[in-house]
Amino acid sequence: MTDASADKDVEKWFCLRTQPKREHVAVAHIAKESDFETFCPRVRFQRLTARGKIWFTEAMFPGYLFARFRWEQDLRRIQSMLGITGVLHFGEYYPAIADRFIDELRDHLDESDLKVFTNAPEVGDTVTLTEGPMMGFEAVVTRLLPSKERVKVLLEFLGQPTEAEVAVDKVHRDPFPR
Repeated sequence: MTDASADKDVEKWFCLRTQPKREHVAVAHIAKESDFETFCPRVRFQRLTARGKIWFTEAMFPGYLFARFRWEQDLRRIQSMLGITGVLHFGEYYPAIADRFIDELRDHLDESDLKVFTNAPEVGDTVTLTEGPMMGFEAVVTRLLPSKERVKVLLEFLGQPTEAEVAVDKVHRDPFPR
């Protein structure tokens, strides 16, 4: 990171704070109202809800996005845009983000600045059954059956270890174990 006061007339990346859950609104408004380059990496993942597994897309850095602009000329304009609450700073220090950091982040994303986390189970993973009479039971994946899109799981039923074959879409693996 570098200090914003050096080379004030050169475009640099800065981290902007946004209103909660409004990163996409801020990016759209910046694109509509200016020619500033923005970068708001997002993640897509499945989460188990009461309605079953649902796909969610959220900002990789909730409440923040990156924009490239000239500090001296564009600061007031960028701060007044819809959805932006300010530029990240530490006291009087407004750090610029190095281009290589943004490039490295982009290398790990697809063309739409999105990273998809699949919830595909692996052998040895603990999963939760999401449908049927055993819904809510925890089991351990013992074998993958990709041709059938099924997995074999080991679960405890009536005090006995029991192996069962289950459709892959009927099990949930927590992508972010606690």
